[in-house]
Amino acid sequence: MSGESILFSIRHVTGFNYDGVADSSYNEARMTPPSSSRQRVVDSAIVVHPFAVQATYRDYFGTVVTTFDLQERHHRLQVVAEATVETLAQPPGRHDLSLASLRDVATSDKFAEYLASTPRTTMSPEVTEELRAVVGTRVRVDEIVEVVTNWVRDRVAYVRGATRVSSTAQEVWDQREGVCQDLSHVAIALLRRIGIPARYVSGYLYSKDDAEIGEKVVGESHAWVEYYAGDWVGIDPTNGGPIGLHHIVVAKGREYGDVPPLKGIYHGDSSSAIGVVVEITRVA
Repeated sequence: MSGESILFSIRHVTGFNYDGVADSSYNEARMTPPSSSRQRVVDSAIVVHPFAVQATYRDYFGTVVTTFDLQERHHRLQVVAEATVETLAQPPGRHDLSLASLRDVATSDKFAEYLASTPRTTMSPEVTEELRAVVGTRVRVDEIVEVVTNWVRDRVAYVRGATRVSSTAQEVWDQREGVCQDLSHVAIALLRRIGIPARYVSGYLYSKDDAEIGEKVVGESHAWVEYYAGDWVGIDPTNGGPIGLHHIVVAKGREYGDVPPLKGIYHGDSSSAIGVVVEITRVA
């Protein structure tokens, strides 16, 4: 292992408690990192309590989805996802694509879902006018994205608990507070408004730069953005700058609604989340 890669061990625990019992439930987990040009999955597994037979598939956006159903009565559902992932350094790239080149019909058709507004990525025309002033006469996609994401980070403070999972980009913009999910939604909404395809990425961020081998970091899921500039390029609106070796991808989609770690339907008494535990250990 060299400075060109880092090996991580990840443990992610989530689930639900029921006030009484659930008679049955059907669930989808998006908690398995995929292999790609920037990361290699050494091994991965999802363990469900109580036990359930699993099936997997890749959804429309390429995310690994694990499905399982429980037909027995249960008071609690716990899902534990574990993976060993090697992140790989990418050569620095410069993309000279211009904004005008994204406005042809073929490009608009190819990336239609990443240009259209969604419930969480809708913003008012007034914000668009401000956006045009910020972008000014810039024409290169990379330069525009950097300016826009810096603007978002300057205008929206990172404040835990300031928003809900259902908060929209407009709500976040108006209150000027949010978390990584919210800053990503705002950035995506603005980029799409000016014709740059953008998508939502969920995963993990190993937050300690100087961690030693074997050191465990307790954290949370993280979210950032990918935009199209001839190929897909990652940028982190919350922390600023490009995606690096400490970013581990799990799922991608138009917005958070496409990538929740665990969702499902059940028959039974009301439920509440058991909380989320994410532990990331640098292995090498």
